[in-house]
Amino acid sequence: MSASQHDGEQPFVSVVLPAHNEISLLGSTVVNLATGLSDRGLSYELVVVENGSHDGTLRLARMLAAQIPSVRVLTLGHGDYGAALATGFEAARGRYVVNFDVDYYDLAFLDVSLARLASGEASMVLASKRAPGSSDGRPIARRALTAGFAAVLRAAVGLQVSDAHGMKAMVRESAAPFVRQCHLRGSLFDVELVVRTGRAGLVVQEVPAVVFERRPPRTSVALRSLESLLGVFRLRALLAREARSEAPAAKAREAG
Repeated sequence: MSASQHDGEQPFVSVVLPAHNEISLLGSTVVNLATGLSDRGLSYELVVVENGSHDGTLRLARMLAAQIPSVRVLTLGHGDYGAALATGFEAARGRYVVNFDVDYYDLAFLDVSLARLASGEASMVLASKRAPGSSDGRPIARRALTAGFAAVLRAAVGLQVSDAHGMKAMVRESAAPFVRQCHLRGSLFDVELVVRTGRAGLVVQEVPAVVFERRPPRTSVALRSLESLLGVFRLRALLAREARSEAPAAKAREAG
């Protein structure tokens, strides 16, 4: 693939792809993404972050990397979506970084978001399932969870967008400090990343998402709801503690 990343060159875009027990979908996803990125003439890398799989996902990822030069494989010993995202973002070498899921990706989103990032009008672009023009084909219970969770985040930590989960594209140098600041893992890592980016004053834009499930959900709505609520309380406490610790320094700067 002529547009794939060559050793020693900085890719234009890094695509981070967490993979946990994804042997049934990983091959088609990687091939589709590699083909689409090459057809666009972009220099790129696909960073597959296998985490805690026990179904042969790691073996398949390494086979794909041996066949497609643009594919890099990282591995974690335990299954953790947020840790996989954080590891992939830290390892990314591209000017821009995009995260997709093995079962949820959209090259049209990549086209729109890269244009906005390159123009300088945003530092992060989100694919929002709740933005005007979105099409969300998930069951109603999961759509309700997304709406309720966004409302809780707005009230608890000042979330400035309508949806913090899902596909994101970022300017790597702008995002890197916030990736390192994030404490939460699991499904709350990317929420913390979005919140911290917005609170720092960087422009976070959202575009409508088209969502359909390629497989049944792996966790129940009840379990996701409990995990999300606990995560919000932890994030609120983290941000409050940081604000208290920074207050004396802020007052000293004002006095000086």
